[in-house]
Amino acid sequence: MSKIEPANPLEMLAYNISLQIENGQIVYVGTGLPMVGAILAAKTHAPKITMVFESGGQDPLEGDMPWSVGCPFTFRKSPMVQEMAPSFGQCALGYVDIAFQGGAQIDMYGNVNTSVIGSYDNLKSILPGSGGGNDIGSLTEKSVLVGLQTPDRFPERVDFITTPGYLDGGDSREKAGLIGGPVAVVTQCGVFDFEPVSKRMRIKGLNPGMTVEIAQACTGFELLVPEGEVPIIAAPSDEILETLRNVVDPRRVFTKMPGS
Repeated sequence: MSKIEPANPLEMLAYNISLQIENGQIVYVGTGLPMVGAILAAKTHAPKITMVFESGGQDPLEGDMPWSVGCPFTFRKSPMVQEMAPSFGQCALGYVDIAFQGGAQIDMYGNVNTSVIGSYDNLKSILPGSGGGNDIGSLTEKSVLVGLQTPDRFPERVDFITTPGYLDGGDSREKAGLIGGPVAVVTQCGVFDFEPVSKRMRIKGLNPGMTVEIAQACTGFELLVPEGEVPIIAAPSDEILETLRNVVDPRRVFTKMPGS
């Protein structure tokens, strides 16, 4: 029996992000929980990854938890530091194996919106825009989407496609001349993938305590459910949680639950 407090939803998110990473990969890291997940992977099952930060830091030496991709810790004793444009160019050249990104909206085909909520004729919110999201989503063979799963953040269709996923489903991404595509979506509910033919979002595995009904209630479209029993993702071990809490993010910059 575990002797420490179970993982909270943010810690479980970071853990599931880390599981998407394989040893030896070049990992394009974004701000927030993707940083936590990538560093956790490097501290556990994937010690030989190369971390590339959006602002240009290339595989810095170990330091404190960065507060963003522009934090000095993402450049600390890096073998090379680039500006953002060449950093995104690494995706185009094929020097990125897997990339992570989030968004204000993620739809059933993995399209991401970070531009506007509403329409340009009826604006509700103006968002930061693409940044490097379009480069990452269009030019990398594997991308992983990360977000808080609620019906308004996971609508049937995004209000604006900032970063293309599988567009209208089926082979529409391929017809648009784009390689790869999102391979997973990681949320507080669990991990999702995309059905190979329709390219619709499908439950891959749920976090402990989650059910299909809860995941569906958190989603603004019908989730595809695999045949048979839906897998439950094993909770992280005590050793992994201690690494996460004491080594990776000891000040709980990104893994502390609001109000706790």
